[in-house]
Amino acid sequence: MAGINPHYQRLKPVISTLPEKPGVYQFLDTKGTIIYVGKAKSLKKRVSSYFNKETGLSGKTIVMVKKIAAIRHIIVNTELDALLLENNLIKKYQPRYNVNLKDDKTFPWICIKNERFPRIFSTRNIIRDGSEYFGPYASVKMMNTLLDLIRQLYPLRTCKLALTEKNITAGKFKVCLEYHLGNCLGPCEGKQTEEDYDNMVKEIRHIIKGNISEVRNRLKELMAKYAARLEFEKAQTVKEKIDLLSRYQSKSLVVNPKIHNTDVFSIITDEKAGYVNYMKIVDGAIVQAHTVELKKKLDEPPEELLSLAVADFRQRFDSNSDEIILPFKIDIEIPGITITIPRIGDKKHLLELSERNAKFYLLEKQKQIELVDPDRHSKRILGKMMKDLRMKTLPEHIECFDNSNIQGDYPVAAMVCFRNAKPSKKDYRHFNIKTVTGANDFASMEEVVYRRYKKLLDEQKELPQLIVIDGGKGQLGSAVKALEKLDLRGKITVIGIAKKLEELYFPGDQFPLYLDKKSETLKVIQHLRDEAHRFGITHHRKKRQKGTLKSHLTEIKGIGDGYAQKLLTKFKSVKKIKEASLAELQEVIGPGRGKVVYNFFHQAEQQIF
Repeated sequence: MAGINPHYQRLKPVISTLPEKPGVYQFLDTKGTIIYVGKAKSLKKRVSSYFNKETGLSGKTIVMVKKIAAIRHIIVNTELDALLLENNLIKKYQPRYNVNLKDDKTFPWICIKNERFPRIFSTRNIIRDGSEYFGPYASVKMMNTLLDLIRQLYPLRTCKLALTEKNITAGKFKVCLEYHLGNCLGPCEGKQTEEDYDNMVKEIRHIIKGNISEVRNRLKELMAKYAARLEFEKAQTVKEKIDLLSRYQSKSLVVNPKIHNTDVFSIITDEKAGYVNYMKIVDGAIVQAHTVELKKKLDEPPEELLSLAVADFRQRFDSNSDEIILPFKIDIEIPGITITIPRIGDKKHLLELSERNAKFYLLEKQKQIELVDPDRHSKRILGKMMKDLRMKTLPEHIECFDNSNIQGDYPVAAMVCFRNAKPSKKDYRHFNIKTVTGANDFASMEEVVYRRYKKLLDEQKELPQLIVIDGGKGQLGSAVKALEKLDLRGKITVIGIAKKLEELYFPGDQFPLYLDKKSETLKVIQHLRDEAHRFGITHHRKKRQKGTLKSHLTEIKGIGDGYAQKLLTKFKSVKKIKEASLAELQEVIGPGRGKVVYNFFHQAEQQIF
């Protein structure tokens, strides 16, 4: 691996002297631009692995290694410090080969202003003046719901007056309309004490942090105190606040309320990105939720993407939770934090909820792409199929074959065609088996595949990139024989799909290929197979029905296929032909033959009775 980097000899002394300590390393190109930032438990081992032939780097990583002209490193105390520093450096420099980590500047915060009788409001600008900021909130709707709850529970001031003790004592201010409406208790005229106002703010802090149970318990004590004093109006006002809090909490309650101050992370991935969902849980309620897309640059595994997301989200949302719920282990230890990988119970339910959010995010993204740019959606699916089926070209044109017969009677075959992963019904074809007698699926498959592609070659029409055979090794082998006769073997990818276990067979392979049941590739192949089966069965049913009906009529002496078809076209069924009058029959097939048909059916009835 060292040989692929022209600067390796100059870098070798740097690599050999790297410390075996945790830290962050930076790769720079010849222009001095940082192209990659990474973290490591041991800087020496991790950086050396990029230049080790036995490491087995991906193609994209090899391309990056070729461009490394200089290496910098920063030693830190712990793995967590390395993870946080890596996160910050990626955001700052946005290196070409790192996962994209977007900054949180657009997310709003709830601010408790650093002032006497503090105002509480939302903002996107953080001012370092001693004010308290809570968030950021990924959902503006959730933040506004919280602020509305606070305003309904507590009459806070909204004015920007400088309510110093000196100004209030001097009587500089007069109460405004908000006071008369009951939305403010008039601290500007000294009608509300600073202690009383600060007690409200203290309770608001608990609500913002999700500690609703604590506030509710305190309100219950206050309600009982008012009731004991026979101050029932005040007690009723407090009761209404308790009910409001309970309704707000019930909307967010998802599992056991004992799950307190916990972060939940889940991830799903595709070829190009990872989709990480984060939920913050306090007293069993979701107080924060956000999903983000992390675009891959070097085919990063899910563990690496999730590690980056854990550091990013905890820093972005200022989390101080003492437990993290994850779907699998990540290669990092966080001091003082319990990492839980649940298998059953309420925590497992929370993880599943998080995973559903991540999947929904991906599905919505795919739907939007399909609506805005259908071609891009199709290309993505075709690219996945090309990779899964080990093809060299996109399967833009696919054909699938299926045989249909019942105990050898009326053997037929069907071919359906998909273009850009969607049915192209104008290209569907039926085949009546001509050279095979009886129920011989293998020979029938060989015949129809040969006939199909012999015709395309003779007419100089385009060939498909992929052929799917509905059946196992036997049918696949027959199709391959037909392609060999036409000198097409190896020029078109051909696979067989067995029905029971959805096994995919390639010519010459001893063992089948099993794709994930949710794979888009398998879904397209199943759609092809089901469509070919439906199309074939429909044709077979029509042919069988037509043959059965004709057989009743062709038993009549002097009535051949042509006259039988005329009668069926006019009367639609044998039953209606039996019920027809002599004149009606003669009108269709003439006087003589009409009388023959009429006598045949009516004499048969007379003999029965």
